[in-house]
Amino acid sequence: MTTQGRLLIVTAPSGSGKTTIVRHLLATFPDLRFSISATNRKRRASEVNGRDYYFITDERFRVLMERDAFLEWEEVYPGQFYGTLRSEVDRLLAEGRNVVFDIDVKGAARLKALYGAKALALFVRPPSLEILIRRLTQRQTEDAASLTRRIERVREEMSWESRFDRTLINDRLDAALEEVEGLARLFFDKGIW
Repeated sequence: MTTQGRLLIVTAPSGSGKTTIVRHLLATFPDLRFSISATNRKRRASEVNGRDYYFITDERFRVLMERDAFLEWEEVYPGQFYGTLRSEVDRLLAEGRNVVFDIDVKGAARLKALYGAKALALFVRPPSLEILIRRLTQRQTEDAASLTRRIERVREEMSWESRFDRTLINDRLDAALEEVEGLARLFFDKGIW
């Protein structure tokens, strides 16, 4: 019998594979729910509002910040905000759901501090910084200036690894997915990892 109402926080620098891992968890655990973050950045062509993010205006994001509507928020890049809506997490927990987060390192650290043992925070690390930079470059989703900013941020985010409960090294995706599945089962079923 799975215990409900636990939070599985998956964090990593961009390009480390956290979104792939979160999608796998959602496909593996049918009762698991995704915490949809809010952002004021422009929606990419492949993204759907209310599935990938809640895309809101800059003005609306700032109003929600002032109203303390976020459990955590971060200005990830100048003028580009991301946040976890308190109402989103409260709703899912009230339904008795386990919740998974795909979130930046600072937000993940804040959520872990808020929820303590009710949350398992996993840091996904690429095999090397060079491989991570190659992955980001191969995505071809950003212009040169944006890619440079992202790579600078990656270097800082890598230094946060020790702040989380466990580290998953994503050098072989199949092995990383198997490991995260095992950790999730232990955490959801017994509250241990």
